[in-house]
Amino acid sequence: MASLIGGTAAAVPFGWRFVWLGAWLGAVLWVVLDAWRAQQLLHVLRNDATGLPSRAPGVWGELAERIRKLLRTREQQARQAEDRLQEFLAAIQASPNGVVLLDEQGRIEWCNQTAAGQFGIDADRDLLQHLANLVRDPAFVAYLASWNYSRDVVIDAPSQVGMHRGHPVRLSVQVHPYAGNRRMLLTRDITSLEQAEAMRRDFVANVSHEIRTPLTVLAGFVETLQNLPLDAEERARYLALMGQQSHRMETLVNDLLTLSRLEGSATPPANRWTRVRALMAQCEDEGRGLSSRLASQGHRLSFSVEVDSEIAGAPTELQSAMSNLLSNAIRYTPGGGEVVVSWRLLPDGRGEYAVRDSGPGIAAEHIPRLTERFYRIDRSRSRETGGTGLGLAIVKHVAQRHGAELRIESTVGKGSRFALVFPVTRLRQAAALSAVA
Repeated sequence: MASLIGGTAAAVPFGWRFVWLGAWLGAVLWVVLDAWRAQQLLHVLRNDATGLPSRAPGVWGELAERIRKLLRTREQQARQAEDRLQEFLAAIQASPNGVVLLDEQGRIEWCNQTAAGQFGIDADRDLLQHLANLVRDPAFVAYLASWNYSRDVVIDAPSQVGMHRGHPVRLSVQVHPYAGNRRMLLTRDITSLEQAEAMRRDFVANVSHEIRTPLTVLAGFVETLQNLPLDAEERARYLALMGQQSHRMETLVNDLLTLSRLEGSATPPANRWTRVRALMAQCEDEGRGLSSRLASQGHRLSFSVEVDSEIAGAPTELQSAMSNLLSNAIRYTPGGGEVVVSWRLLPDGRGEYAVRDSGPGIAAEHIPRLTERFYRIDRSRSRETGGTGLGLAIVKHVAQRHGAELRIESTVGKGSRFALVFPVTRLRQAAALSAVA
C-alpha cells in the first residue's frame, strides 16, 4: 500500500512536467504563428496594401481590417480631392482670361488654353520652360523680373497670335505672387476695350469739331451784324447763312439723339406692323422736297412697290433708316441724275428696300467704313450737302435691331446701290391680310 502511494506521488510531478512542456511549446508556437502573421501583414503593407486580408481571425485580422478600411477612406478622399482639382482646372480652362502658374525659377508649371493661345505657346510642350524665353516682349520681361506687381503691363501679343480687325492683339498681364516665390499670371485681351476707348475719343473729337465749325460761323456773323452797318440785302443774306448753320447744328444734335436712343432702347416689337406703301409715301414726300432744295433742275426720282407688304418693328426707326438712304442718294447725286427707290420680295421670301443712284460712286476701299460715325469720303462735299456723317450709322443700328442686312454696292463713275434686306419673320403681305379680313 505504501509503495503504491509512493509510486502515484512520483508520477504526478512527472505528468505536470508534460503539461508545462505542452503549454510552453504551445506558447512558443503561438508566438511564432503570431510573429508570422505580423510579418505577413508587414509584407503586404510594404508591397501592395490592396492585398490585405479581410475578416481574418485574431487581433492581426482585426488590425488588417481596420487598416484596409482606413486606406479605403483615404483613397476615396484622394479621389474626391482629385475630382475637385480637375473641376477647378476645368473651370480655369473655361475662363475667358488666361492663367499661367510659374514656379520659383519662373518656369511654366501649368497654363490654360486661353493663355497658351494669347502667348502663342503650347500648353503641353512648353511645360517647365522659362516664360521669359517664350514671350520676349521687353516690357513684359522687365515687368516679370521687377517683382513689382502693383499694376498690370500692357503688351502686344506675339505676331503668330494674329490680328484683331486689322489691329494687333493687346494683352493686359497682371502677376500675383503666392506660396513663397511662385507666381500666377492673369492675362486679358483688351483689344476691344482699347478700340472702344479710341472710338470714344474720336467720337468726342468729331462731335466737337462738327459743332465748333457752325458755331464759329454764327459767332462771326453775329459780330458782323453787331459792329458793321449793313443794308437790308446784306443783313438778309447773313441771317440766311446763320439759319443754315443753326439748322446744321440742329440736324447734328437730332442725329446724335437718334443714335443714343437706338443704342439704349429695347428691341423693336415683332407684333407691330407698318405698311411699306406708307413708309414709301413719306420717303417720296421727303425726297422730292430735298431734291428741289438742293438742285435747281432736281433729280429724276422713281418709287415702286412690287408687293404690298408689312414690316414688323418700330415705324419711326424704319422710316428713319429708309429716309437716310434716300437722302444720301439725293445729296450725293448731281442735279438731273437718277434715283430709283424700290421694294420687292426676294425668291427666299425676304423683303428688300433698295435705293439706286447715278452719282459718282464710291471706291471699294471706302465701302467697309461707310457705317462708321462721322466717316466721310469727301468732307468738303459733305458740308456742302448738309450731311452730318451719322446717317449710315443710324441705318446700320436700325438694321441690326430689326434683324435686317445692309448691302452696299458701288462702282466709281457708275453710281451706288444701298439695300436693306429684312428677314421673313418680320414680313407679311398686306394684300393677303386684307383678303383674309
